[in-house]
Formats: sequence, C-alpha cells, structure tokens
Amino acid sequence: MKFVDEVIVKVEAGNGGAGCASFRREKYIQFGGPDGGDGGDGGSVYLMAQSGLNTLVDFRHQRSYRGQTGESGKGRNMYGKKGEDKIVFVPVGTRVFDTETEEQIGELLNQDDRLLVAKGGHHGIGNVHFKSSTNRAPRQCTPGYPGERRQLKMELIVLADVGLLGMPNAGKSSLIRKVSSAKPKVADYPFTTLYPNLGVVRVGNENSFVIADIPGVIEGAAEGAGLGLQFLKHLERTQLLLHLVDIAPADDQINPADEVIKIANEIAKYTESLANKERWLIINKIDLITDEELAECKKELLETLNWQGKVYAISAHTGAGTKELVRDLGMHCCVLDKTEEIDGIEEDKPWHPLG
Repeated sequence: MKFVDEVIVKVEAGNGGAGCASFRREKYIQFGGPDGGDGGDGGSVYLMAQSGLNTLVDFRHQRSYRGQTGESGKGRNMYGKKGEDKIVFVPVGTRVFDTETEEQIGELLNQDDRLLVAKGGHHGIGNVHFKSSTNRAPRQCTPGYPGERRQLKMELIVLADVGLLGMPNAGKSSLIRKVSSAKPKVADYPFTTLYPNLGVVRVGNENSFVIADIPGVIEGAAEGAGLGLQFLKHLERTQLLLHLVDIAPADDQINPADEVIKIANEIAKYTESLANKERWLIINKIDLITDEELAECKKELLETLNWQGKVYAISAHTGAGTKELVRDLGMHCCVLDKTEEIDGIEEDKPWHPLG
C-alpha cells in the first residue's frame, strides 16, 4: 500500500431543513390555526480515528464528504428529520488544518477520537412560531441555514516513542530491522527508504516501544532538497531522537562530524522544538573498523562536536551493541526496569565499551 501522509479534502455539512407554512384543516373546523412544523438540522461532518488505518491514501480517490440535508417541516406540527452525520475514518495521529485560515482545527491521537470539522446548518422554523394575538394566521416561515463548508489539510503524524535521524545510508533501516519485527528495504545506495517505517521493539516480558525510521536528511533539506524534510514532522511527537552516524563511510572525503552538524542545522531550520529534543549519538558500522580505529575516531568525533549527550557504538548489521542500546531505550521510555532481560537480539561480535 502506498504511504500518503498529507492530503487536501473538502467537507460540507448538510443544510438545515426548511420550516413549513401550514394551517389546520379539519372537518367542522372552519378557521384552524397555523400548524407548520420546523425543519430538521443538517448533518455534521466528523473525523474519527481508527487504529487499523496507517495511511491517508484513500483520500486520494475521494476528496469530498458531505453531511445529509435536514428534512423540511410538514403540516400538523410535524418536524423534519435531522440529517445524518457523516463520519470519516482517519488514522490515529491525524492533524487537521483549515486551508483558508491556516488554523489547526485539532488532532486525533487516540482510538475513536472524534473531531467536528463541519457543523450542520440550523433548521428553519414553521409558521406556528409566528402566531400572536395580532397575527392569528401567519404565513411566514424560514428556510434552513446552510451547513459549514471547509477545505481541510490533513497530515498524518506517525506515533512513535523513538525517532531515527541520519544521512542516507547511515544504517537507520538496518537498525530497525535488527531490533524490531519491521522489515524495511535495505540496500547499498542512498535513499533506499522513501517513506517512514515503524518498528515495534519488544522489551521485557510484555512491554514494547515504537521506533520511527524516516528517509535520510541531507544538507539543503530546509530548502527542499532530498526527501527527509517532508517527513521530519513524524519525529515531533517522539520522546527521543537517535542520531546515527556512519563511522566508516565509503567515501574517504566524508567527515562523520560534518555529517552530524549538517543534519543538526537542518532540523534547527525546521523547528526549534525538534532541535531541542533530546538526542543520543549512535556510532554505526563499527564492524568495518578495528577497535583501535574506533577509539580514535570516537575521540575525534566527540571532541569536534563537543557532544554532551549519550553515545553508543553499534553495528546494525551484526547486532553488536544493540542489546545495550535497546535496554537503555526501554528504560528511557519507561517500559523496562533494570532487572529485566532482553531477548531476541543477537550480537555476532562483542560490544565495544564507550569508557
């Protein structure tokens, strides 16, 4: 299924039903009074979150939704039936904006959350309401009011506890494959990942947390280069960012410290809240270098960056170091305590301590 995380749709609530101008007409009653009933309210349009949905692709095929018009009033004081509401199902994590005002209408973050996006029109009233001591036979009634019409922009923000940052080919997809049941495409060329992937990491006996892998961010992303910028919004609700850096790039001209700085600059341009989110530095691909080279590269990297946060050295390919990383992530996300063991993650070589 194609991943679509942003769509434009039109919603139109139903119009209110018209009021009725009617008079009582029965045998032996020569001058019956007014008995025109009110119309029914128009149906509103609601969005409802469903956890079984994970993309907005269905909205590419249907772009407009409308509530039912209220029924008109009738004689004998019969009121019109209210129009049926239109319920539109969206994935959990959908954020909704009005395109005209650019106002955020709301978010749907939990299963069965409902959000009113277009209110149905109010009903018209019948002539029975215009009766008075001086107007015994009113002929006026009112039409129903039109329902709200809006054009909406819907954004899907995937809900994850941990987000992965890094240049293309830094090993983000390899890491998520190693520690979770997700199986994103992995290849030896940039931009293998074209849309976000979510992986559920099982820790302890019955606990888990979710990792989000987005396409790699490159320099100039804030100006539209590459794929990562449009997906950075998926990291906004995460508790923690893991910044992966390739410690053994294929091109000798690439400096790992420069790669970290470039991405930090891009997320700072995107939003201040994302730039201030806690980040752990993950030195990846340690299986390609010796222990001595790792110690030297790590020291140079941390001194250049003046890094104050946590640092881990791993190999997403062999699994080295990932068990320690997952344990600390589980404790950070409050789903694991220090006494629990982690199963299912195998390491092909000893973990490199970070001193």
